[in-house]
Amino acid sequence: METRRLNEQVRRNRERFPEDFLIELTSAEFENLMSQNATSSWGGRRKHPLAFTEHGAIMAASVLNASRAVEMSVYVARAFVRLRETAAGNRELKDKLEALEREVHQKLTTHDQAIVGTFKAIRELMAPPQGSNRPIGFVTGK
Repeated sequence: METRRLNEQVRRNRERFPEDFLIELTSAEFENLMSQNATSSWGGRRKHPLAFTEHGAIMAASVLNASRAVEMSVYVARAFVRLRETAAGNRELKDKLEALEREVHQKLTTHDQAIVGTFKAIRELMAPPQGSNRPIGFVTGK
């Protein structure tokens, strides 16, 4: 299946692709895409490329009748399920990491306060004692 045939079918069945299923790249996005892929700036594209969301990709496969399109539709659906599972796993890992970070921060705060207290006590011990101004030696009462 050629890309132009897919684009043709998508444009003919536009009602199947609401805004949240299909995105048409802007000129700036397309230029950025070409520069990232080292694509020649001269060439034959007259229309901006299409980008599909998860639901859009499944819908795109459904507008094509070729057996390869049906096979790819199943493949795309499975890929998105795995992607969702991976994202869920990452979310759990993120939550655990944040909980660990909070716990370590709390412990560090407690330790920081103990260290500050220790330094304060050491400084007090290093300071010369405040002596009274009374003379040294035997003083007679006059």
